[in-house]
Amino acid sequence: MDHLSGTRIRREATPATVNLRRCKLVVIKGPQRGTEHVIGSDVIRVGKAPENDLVLSDETVSRVHFEIVRDAKGYLVRDLKSTNGTFLDSAEIKEAYIRAGSVLAAGAVELKFTPFEERIEILPSEKDHLGEMVGRSAPIREIFGLIERIAHTDATVLIEGETGTGKDVIARTLHQLSPRGGAPFIVVDCGAVAGTLIESELFGHEKGSFTGAVATRQGAFELASGGTVFLDELGELSLDLQPKLLRVLEQRELRRVGGTRTMKVDLRVIAATRKDLRSEVEKGKFREDLYFRLNVVPITAPTLRDRREDIPLLVEHFIGKLSDGQTLTISDSTRAALMAHDWPGNVRELRNVIERAIALGADPGLLLSPLGGDSARASALPTVDFDPSLSFRDTKEKWNELFERRYLTWLLRRAEGNISKAARDADMDRKYLHKLLRKYAIVSAAEDE
Repeated sequence: MDHLSGTRIRREATPATVNLRRCKLVVIKGPQRGTEHVIGSDVIRVGKAPENDLVLSDETVSRVHFEIVRDAKGYLVRDLKSTNGTFLDSAEIKEAYIRAGSVLAAGAVELKFTPFEERIEILPSEKDHLGEMVGRSAPIREIFGLIERIAHTDATVLIEGETGTGKDVIARTLHQLSPRGGAPFIVVDCGAVAGTLIESELFGHEKGSFTGAVATRQGAFELASGGTVFLDELGELSLDLQPKLLRVLEQRELRRVGGTRTMKVDLRVIAATRKDLRSEVEKGKFREDLYFRLNVVPITAPTLRDRREDIPLLVEHFIGKLSDGQTLTISDSTRAALMAHDWPGNVRELRNVIERAIALGADPGLLLSPLGGDSARASALPTVDFDPSLSFRDTKEKWNELFERRYLTWLLRRAEGNISKAARDADMDRKYLHKLLRKYAIVSAAEDE
């Protein structure tokens, strides 16, 4: 598998490039002399057992003899309590960094280590749709091109970008286009799960491991085995849990909370954050070694302000996806308003505007600014039957109630019952959202969370 170094796409260059950092082991002594093995993953294990990445059929080699781990400094070799020891350039080691041209010995077998780097050009895709992604602008087509290049690999991906730029859609598209596409895609929102529960959410727990653990529970990494785990808002993960996540990334193994058994997991990890993790590392709020491990293939999701030419295509896409047979007419003035808006909430805000317009039967342009604009906009409002017996205040409250009830129902349905996610999407305090839901007796499966 290809392993890509942490080099960002350089938009000032044409075409963009990424660097593939790989290495190879060549057997120079032993029964398999001349055999060459290219390492593209973060961790490779060597031994005579069939579950190893490189199997050496020699009796002097232990079942799992040693492993090579790529980290921020280079490639680290670790002896795994082998019977005959692991030697690096004739010196027995427990763990040490390997240099280019070094010779590793496992029992009577010797292997030469050679790192190498290959520069790969990433051409912008010719497509305007890729998986769940839509766009024709240069920034988004470059991301399409990168996804097409790395989707088939198991390379860890770090997606950074503002809130609402579609980081989750990039992750899902990567999964769908990968060989793991038919396997589970498990999402963990690190910002939505209570700090006391996030460890259990990720790693699972054994029955009785803490108060409330009435049964054994599998965590996200177990559930995603064979597929992909998407860690959303990873920048919210506490410092005390970061070493445990690093272990999963490096060793592809975990231990449940309260458990003693170590389990191997086969998965791909994609992470996303709205924070600048490099800045968080400098502030001491995020581990540098974990950042390096995650930042194998970095993708920066562009803001909607930087891809305005995609707005008409996105509007058409959302209308087709969300209208459910209803019609939504977009006037020229509305199109101009949509193109001119700054979109602080990015693609998510655009989707919300279109979905609210469909639900309310309103012109989307009216939802970009306070009501009371020109007559063309006012005429697009849905018809309201006014009751002459009601005062202005009572009529206004009636309209507000209609809007709030329909909006909250839509918001919660869109968030699949997750109140924390709904509150974030609406930029609303979670407690206030709970209060509104109780006010309108809107039942949610998430009420007991």
